[in-house]
Amino acid sequence: MRTPLIYEQTTQPGCLLQLLWFVLVGWWLGAIWVLVAWLLSVTIIGAPIGAAMLNRVPQVIALRGRRLVMVDPSGQVREVPQINPLIRALYFVFIGIWFSLIWVTVAYLFCLTIIGLPLGFWMFDLTPTVVTLKRL
Repeated sequence: MRTPLIYEQTTQPGCLLQLLWFVLVGWWLGAIWVLVAWLLSVTIIGAPIGAAMLNRVPQVIALRGRRLVMVDPSGQVREVPQINPLIRALYFVFIGIWFSLIWVTVAYLFCLTIIGLPLGFWMFDLTPTVVTLKRL
């Protein structure tokens, strides 16, 4: 039996457009987006919307999008299975919301320097995983 092949599928514009977006729009829109998401996350009704917004941080800040897909033995392309939703919800409530606050703040600090910009963008890419253990 063959094991599924897992690969990354990207849906993002070129590096120059991402950089221009970040410099002109992404840095301030992303900060507002994250703040609203965290405020929603501390309410019971808003928590699912806040988590979904935090999962979209890479797209808002730098037009970055990626996901892991797998090709099963029959040749069909499928999404990589996610971790149990109950585990993800518990992680989000007890760890993800607070850890993501630190994570995104550090990512912003890295983006203040030209040398740290790639690391900051990488951290923004991993924000969904940090917030809810989402497999990209």
